[in-house]
Amino acid sequence: WYQRRVREAVVSTQSTGKNAVEDQQVVPGAGSMEIAIYQALNEYKNEVRGKARLGVEAFATAMLIIPKCLAQNAGHDAQDCLVKMLQEYKGVDRPVGLDLSTGEAFYPAEAGIWDNYCVKKQLLNSCTVISSNLLIVDEVMRAGMSSLKG
Repeated sequence: WYQRRVREAVVSTQSTGKNAVEDQQVVPGAGSMEIAIYQALNEYKNEVRGKARLGVEAFATAMLIIPKCLAQNAGHDAQDCLVKMLQEYKGVDRPVGLDLSTGEAFYPAEAGIWDNYCVKKQLLNSCTVISSNLLIVDEVMRAGMSSLKG
């Protein structure tokens, strides 16, 4: 078991390095990208009207799942950590992530903590496609239920 886990870690590290070299781009890690997207979507939702505003709000809230998971997995209170990161981000308007050892907000770029651009891009694309598919299924289910009633 131990050898398999070590092998997986080595392969993951190699893949991460390969992605960074091929992309020639990285983004600050430690949940900072998700916090920045959340803040940007929260500002953008004020420009959106109707039901679409609810979609923007839901997508923004979904972006907080990764910072919450990071906090919980590190043994910290997720809500406290989110509040700290969001407050810090509003004050400085630069990428703010979660220091897993302390549970405090910090600047991951300064600490050399980076995520692969291609992984984050794929995450956003996948989230959008999955959400759209779920909404389509929901609409089909509603249409089917209404035809059964009539």
